Amino acid sequence: MNIEIVSIAKKEKSIYDPLYKDLTKMISRFANVSDTEIFTKDVTKAHTISPDAAQKAYTKVLEPYTGKSFSITLHPDGKLIDSFDFSKLLNDKMSIKFFIGGAYGFEDEFLKKSDAVISLGKITMSHKIAKAVLLEQIYRGFSILNNHPYHK
Repeated sequence: MNIEIVSIAKKEKSIYDPLYKDLTKMISRFANVSDTEIFTKDVTKAHTISPDAAQKAYTKVLEPYTGKSFSITLHPDGKLIDSFDFSKLLNDKMSIKFFIGGAYGFEDEFLKKSDAVISLGKITMSHKIAKAVLLEQIYRGFSILNNHPYHK
């Protein structure tokens, strides 16, 4: 299986990089994980205009990544699910793309194009923390699907 995490984020070194690396390595026994961070000049400019302009810019830069894979978008208003339901999202898929938005979230039109829209909880977190939580849940989900004791 191939998993790609696509996020509106500046490519920069982070204190979370070792955690991402460890979690990606743990997941690698079940799936290949790639991480794409996008923050174009258009996104930067849109941030200075309005939240709506920012959302439109996110949709525009993320559009090329939508399509063939099963797509799951992380959104505060998405469905709240537990780890067992999350594992079902991973089951029997060849390719999954997870989308993490920028500071202003997603346009409704982008959300409608997603196969699933989920929430990691009611609290607000940075995209860096969201990515760490997502990677951990991906590993936990595969552990559940493969009866590995990690999830207990």
